[in-house]
Amino acid sequence: MDKTKPAERFFESTRGRIVGFLRGESLTVNELAEKLGLTDNAVRAHLLTLERDGLIKQSGVRRGFRKPHFAYKLTHDAEALFPKAYDLLLNSLISVLKQRLDPKAIADILRDVGRSLAARQSSVKGSLENRVRGAVKALEALGGAARIEKEESKLIIRSGSCPLAAAVSEHPEVCQLAEALMTEIVGAPVQERCDRDGPPQCRFEIKKAV
Repeated sequence: MDKTKPAERFFESTRGRIVGFLRGESLTVNELAEKLGLTDNAVRAHLLTLERDGLIKQSGVRRGFRKPHFAYKLTHDAEALFPKAYDLLLNSLISVLKQRLDPKAIADILRDVGRSLAARQSSVKGSLENRVRGAVKALEALGGAARIEKEESKLIIRSGSCPLAAAVSEHPEVCQLAEALMTEIVGAPVQERCDRDGPPQCRFEIKKAV
């Protein structure tokens, strides 16, 4: 079975290579064709798909021998495709905090970070369910794939894809950050009940008002 990550497979494809070449500089069709060993028309076809997907855009015109050539550059969405060191950074930071602080101090810091993240989100008002939907959007903005489940006495935010999975696997207390984020947005107590036996899965419970 091929265990290559989807992002790695993308960058091995022709379109992924184009995205890689465009990182940090704008290039024309001719320049990309030369780098890829393809015809101009073949490159244009790939650029059309990448432009349609919102990953590249035209960035100006360069003077050519016979006619001007459009240059292309990456969009902000494309930059998000490249690997980032956030997971390694967060894990290393928490490891250092554990060497210097007691568990309560670390928990307080994580909760403060969660509240800080909540402050960056748009204010959500209205019913409890509406505010819970706002919390779901916040979790999705971090990279989760959340949904709301309803039980008789509570609402449950569940995500089979934990946005902080790499950190949670080594430092389960990171879930307290997400719990504080949810609590701040919902404006009511949120209890973290995440499943960490295998790949981390988020579960947050909010009791309905009696």
